[in-house]
Amino acid sequence: MNPNWEESLNHFERMIDSGTESMRIKAVIKLSKLSNQAPEYILSQTIPILSNLIEDDSSNNSSPHQGLVVHCLKCIARQGDDGRLATEIGQSGALCSILRLLPQSNASVQKICLKCIWCLVNLCNENRLIVAMNGGLEIIVNMLSSSMDGVRRYLLEILSALSLVRVVRRGLVSLGGLRFLVEAARVGNMLSRERACQAIGLLGITRRVRRMLVDLGVIDVLMELLRVGDGALKVVAGNTLGVILANIDYIDLVAQSGAIPLFAKLIQGSESVGQEIAEDAFCLLAVGEANAVVIAEHLVRILREGNADSKAAAANVFWDLSGYKHTVPVIRNSGAIPLLVELLSSQSNEVRETVSGAIAQLSYSQADREALNESGAVPLLLDLLHDDSEELKDNAAEALINFFDDTLQHETISQVVDHPSFRSMQNRLGRIRGASDNQTVSSMRQMNIDQAEPTRD
Repeated sequence: MNPNWEESLNHFERMIDSGTESMRIKAVIKLSKLSNQAPEYILSQTIPILSNLIEDDSSNNSSPHQGLVVHCLKCIARQGDDGRLATEIGQSGALCSILRLLPQSNASVQKICLKCIWCLVNLCNENRLIVAMNGGLEIIVNMLSSSMDGVRRYLLEILSALSLVRVVRRGLVSLGGLRFLVEAARVGNMLSRERACQAIGLLGITRRVRRMLVDLGVIDVLMELLRVGDGALKVVAGNTLGVILANIDYIDLVAQSGAIPLFAKLIQGSESVGQEIAEDAFCLLAVGEANAVVIAEHLVRILREGNADSKAAAANVFWDLSGYKHTVPVIRNSGAIPLLVELLSSQSNEVRETVSGAIAQLSYSQADREALNESGAVPLLLDLLHDDSEELKDNAAEALINFFDDTLQHETISQVVDHPSFRSMQNRLGRIRGASDNQTVSSMRQMNIDQAEPTRD
């Protein structure tokens, strides 16, 4: 059947305006049932009518159709495109009325209200702000504090949606609601957990809140999300765990929880952002030498078995780690150097660029130069001076300049000292070292002056 929607709307308006209580109830029930069939423009015209009904009901606890009207609004919110009807419901004032109704209703009406709020804040970002600015956060936190098992999941998923609003994140700390945000990251649907995880990362930037989150067990929650989450959630969880790692006191705690193998999987994933997050996390975790050993083992495996993208990411981590004094022997002992040298011949330009960068950095260590030489790096680096990639030529030249100081390689490399890339890099490094030496002399001179000055009382 194809009803005359205009006529049905007029009938609905008459029933609400002048019908008996029983007729009103039947009209609202019928609208709920037909909401998935009615055109969007018809449903849009019913929103102000229902909003007025719920506004009256929010000050009358005994109204028999409170739950029916809220349920009908929820049904309408789910129709249409891009959450437009949900936005109209929020703008109509109905959402504020539902918030007022929520604390004073019985359990069954509360559940209906929460389902409607859940729907409205998930479909429309503006509705989150409406809830936040009208006391909604306090209501949700108070209800969670009352341990309402039957509706707890709705409360947590509403909270996770609200937590994307800055004013809500601020309020959560002062209201003592951080523990509920951590709980929201632990349970619920994956989108809700991802939102909670994102909010935790934003809150954890400050040292005080970071400590509070760790005390609430957030590391275990993030580890679980790294294990079981989908691709997007793993990226967010990894990023948030990186925020926790910004405090050196938590590095061992995160490593002991099993983070290193999970970050290694993230490097092997298809998300480039995830690879970058894992690279940064490894650089933080490698502050501990024992962690660096484990990280190197995973990276070596990726260099052997991974695809081009993951090999490039692994080489990039080695490039970063080769700048740490304590990790240089770790890299050498891991067996990474022969693999890096082998990858200089990779078909992937990205792999060759990151590998050559890592080798250039390693070449500053005499022991690593010996290992690189034994692995046949020098002939390959000489070939790279003729590559089309400027980055490859620069990396190769930087490494060869360091080899040039070695007696065994001096004669071989002297053949390319007039190569433009070699000379350019040599001049560049000379300027950098000269500036560094001048800065050191200046600093030492200032120190001597300071020491020579008499102390003043």
